[in-house]
Amino acid sequence: MVRIAEVEDGSIADELHLEIGSRIVRINGEPVRDGIDFTFLLSDDMVELETVSPSGEAKVHEFEREPGTSIGIIPEPDAIRECANECVFCFIDGNPKDARQTLWLRDDDFRLSFTYGSYVTLTNLGPKGLARLVEQRISPLYVSVHATEPEVRERLLVNRRAGLIMDQLRELIAGGLEVHTQIVLCPEWNDGSHLSRTIEDLWGLGEAIRSLTVVPVGLTRYNLGRPVRLLRPDEAGLAIARVDEARQRAIGERGSGWCYSADEMYLIAERPLPDASYYDDGALHENGVGAVRTFLEAFDHGIADVPRFEGRRIRLVTGASMAPFLRERAQRLQSAVAAPVDVVEVRNEYFGETVTVAGLLGGEDILASLADCRDGDLVVIPAEALNADDRFIDDLPRAELASGLPGVEIRSGYEVIEALRGS
Repeated sequence: MVRIAEVEDGSIADELHLEIGSRIVRINGEPVRDGIDFTFLLSDDMVELETVSPSGEAKVHEFEREPGTSIGIIPEPDAIRECANECVFCFIDGNPKDARQTLWLRDDDFRLSFTYGSYVTLTNLGPKGLARLVEQRISPLYVSVHATEPEVRERLLVNRRAGLIMDQLRELIAGGLEVHTQIVLCPEWNDGSHLSRTIEDLWGLGEAIRSLTVVPVGLTRYNLGRPVRLLRPDEAGLAIARVDEARQRAIGERGSGWCYSADEMYLIAERPLPDASYYDDGALHENGVGAVRTFLEAFDHGIADVPRFEGRRIRLVTGASMAPFLRERAQRLQSAVAAPVDVVEVRNEYFGETVTVAGLLGGEDILASLADCRDGDLVVIPAEALNADDRFIDDLPRAELASGLPGVEIRSGYEVIEALRGS
């Protein structure tokens, strides 16, 4: 069921006098379960829309529209389909007890996979759910595989249905869908021979498996070693070598890398990042594949056009992962902006020092690291550390950070040069 959140002025829905809060129960006789159904069923030019108003009045509206024309209904967001797993590496188990409520939501929703590229496990989908994905052409999907051996995946996800993954993938592929896959690599759980088996099994499913990303497990001080531990540099190096073997075959046989190690794998292994050609079309940046390289290239390409800030001090806030890269470039940036540049490496007290990415820095930790700011400083904070409500992961509002730093200008950006340009 979909409920109307807004009606656009002058639209078909406005002309039909549809009320905000009304439920859309059927379109052309078919039940509407969620926003995906709503979009899918509105593909016809002739529409029969059954609604129930907030007062309980049922109505049927019939209309014709030009192909592609919006009817002007903005639906309420769907309720999130929650995860049925108890993964041994679940990051949610690494939350501090006082984390805001939204951080405790264990989502495993194929709709988010389709619309936002988030990875799902498919364990909460039975035959009808899989059939719906095929029927509505929900493709490409992003699936967390982790391991293809049934007993290994069941052990990782703590779910008896987890062992069905290969059958589920075959069904989706037979229905014409394409899938991006990932492995969260946990030492002594799904690495070594298990990693090789997973790579081989997914490769064997053919080109409908669009990609495979290997991501290192991330743990906080709240779930470190319970029961999973972090990768050692040598283990990360071995995994990179196995991925590179798969890449060479994929490039030779299919013309693209197909299999990728996430940036963090290289940082753990203490190896140089690959060059830009490694990442093919760059479609997996959100999964940590090539994000650092893209950041560095944007810096190198944009530094010639950065504004000058004579008489001020630039302070670049980042986490432990990115700090070395920024320090390497600080002198060049200092010359370009005609001002001192200070890289502020923030220790993550909120999650613990094992969490080193800038996007998971708490506002309180950033504020503490900037205690020595002075009037006129320009502070650049990573935009990925803020959510849509301009709050940090520890729920500190950006405005509160600013009020704790009087006389300091705060800018945010996904790239340093972008922030300094003010764009």
